[in-house]
Amino acid sequence: MIVDTHLHLIDRSALAYPWLEGAGVLNRDFRYGEYALEAHRCGISSTLHMEVDVEPSQQEQETSYVARLAAGDGDLLRGAIASCRPESPGFAAYLERQIDNSFVKGLRRVLHVTPPGLSEQSLFRENIRRLEGAGLTYDLIFKAEDLPSAAALVDAAPGVQFIIDHFGSPNLLGGREQPWWSTIGELARRPNVVAKISGIVAYTDPAGWTVESLRPFFEHAVSVFGWDRLVWGSDWPVCNLGGGLPAWVAATHALIDGVSEGERAALLSANARRVWKLDQS
Repeated sequence: MIVDTHLHLIDRSALAYPWLEGAGVLNRDFRYGEYALEAHRCGISSTLHMEVDVEPSQQEQETSYVARLAAGDGDLLRGAIASCRPESPGFAAYLERQIDNSFVKGLRRVLHVTPPGLSEQSLFRENIRRLEGAGLTYDLIFKAEDLPSAAALVDAAPGVQFIIDHFGSPNLLGGREQPWWSTIGELARRPNVVAKISGIVAYTDPAGWTVESLRPFFEHAVSVFGWDRLVWGSDWPVCNLGGGLPAWVAATHALIDGVSEGERAALLSANARRVWKLDQS
């Protein structure tokens, strides 16, 4: 069974998503029932909701919305990675509220659409260090060319468990000349970083990708992080841009065909259960 560590839900009747206006086919509701039908069919047994960059004033409303789903019909939902603003003077108080909320498993600030240098600000780094000992992870979402900034942030907070989303966002249409091949390896040298193999079919040729076109990137991630520092994510509904959840799950199974049962279990579920302590919640 699979633990999906990267589910986005969109409900425009409940929350505001400023970025949706320019998001093309993603500019609609993607609710739990639609996801759950596909997820159950694909062998997904539990999931973590990933924040969807809602209007900043609604960050805690988003978490409450997902928690209500989990308490009702959301049988797959095990927790949330909540939105945050580490550059804000109010972050410390916000963090204390998240620590008190057992449904919150981690935090994320979308950085690949913000001005360069945000994660290098002293207040941002000071606030990220507040996660040390808090029992919450922090998801890194950077463009591939900005991975050195991701590594610098990790170095500034060595006691925090970081997750690099989409295993560093390589250009899946590019070759080995792109810096990602070395910079993701440099990031992987930090033992407190886990790589998320999440929905990569959305970030390549939607009509022309194959398992073999994905394989070199996947195998490189495995080679630098090892099987014990990889987790799996759907990135639903974004993965619909590249064939959808069933196609991504099928591609994953093809990519790991022939690996040991322990390696398969580590990627698909065991590592996620360990990192987010899901067996204790």
